[in-house]
Amino acid sequence: MTKRNYHLLELFYIILGSFLTAAGVALFSSPARIASGGVSGIAIIIYHTLRFDTGLSILVLSVPLFLLGVAIFGKQYGMKSLLGTVLLSLFTSLINAWVGYDGLLDYSKDLSVLLSAISAGVLMGLGVGLVLRSGANTGGTDILAQIVARFTPLSMGTALFLVDAIIIASSAFIFSLEMALYATMTVYIVGVTVDKVVLSFGTRSAKTVFIISEKRQVIQEEILKELGHGGTILNGQGMFTGFDRPVIMTVVSNNKVGELTNIVHRADSQAFMVVQEAYKVLGEGFTPIEEAAWAGSSDVTQKRRRVKRP
Repeated sequence: MTKRNYHLLELFYIILGSFLTAAGVALFSSPARIASGGVSGIAIIIYHTLRFDTGLSILVLSVPLFLLGVAIFGKQYGMKSLLGTVLLSLFTSLINAWVGYDGLLDYSKDLSVLLSAISAGVLMGLGVGLVLRSGANTGGTDILAQIVARFTPLSMGTALFLVDAIIIASSAFIFSLEMALYATMTVYIVGVTVDKVVLSFGTRSAKTVFIISEKRQVIQEEILKELGHGGTILNGQGMFTGFDRPVIMTVVSNNKVGELTNIVHRADSQAFMVVQEAYKVLGEGFTPIEEAAWAGSSDVTQKRRRVKRP
């Protein structure tokens, strides 16, 4: 595949992914009042309380977060991510204009809300997964979670969970507890769809990636600059050639594997990558070591307390 065709494929993923995500929001999630976290969840709450267009709310909320992300993290929030944000907003507004704000189902029936929760989860999971595969994202609360993770001891996953949990909890007060539970179901389906159907990255929070390439220097510089991740250079030797072949080992969260793959492909289309599950990742950017050590020591203490003395 030529570099031009590869960029066209990335663009296709962003456009299709943004459309599918918007369809999930406009056709099912918003009409059913399922605020399933993220900027779209906030936009749904705003629409049903203030009657402000959902797509426009997504744009108004996302762009300042995107600019904040650029100011803090630099170039890793490039034009592709901004494009994903704008397209999600645009497609949501267009679908609302075409179909209306009431969706496709009759919400006087209880089953319609359940079907909406499932349909929204599948569509949004497919859409988000395709956008992530392109190396971009749709912005929103992902950026806010990364900022929280940067300046607090919280990991990215924990920060994102807390942000979405606050939005879903708010929907329980504004809509009902039942709607918040449906939103939780949608969030789960989105996660399963992204991991299993689109990205096939498994269910762990991170991946260990080994990269062998003649363009090692270029790749490691891009990992540092675009992903904001570090890594380790391992000493290796080719079995057939006997030449030294340094190996890049880095650990990245699931949602950055697509972006890392794009970085490697741009630098060297003949590179060799091995991606495997990281069962547990402790340290900067993930779960703090002291937190895991404290939890482990607490578990040991509890077990000792349960042991009967003779």
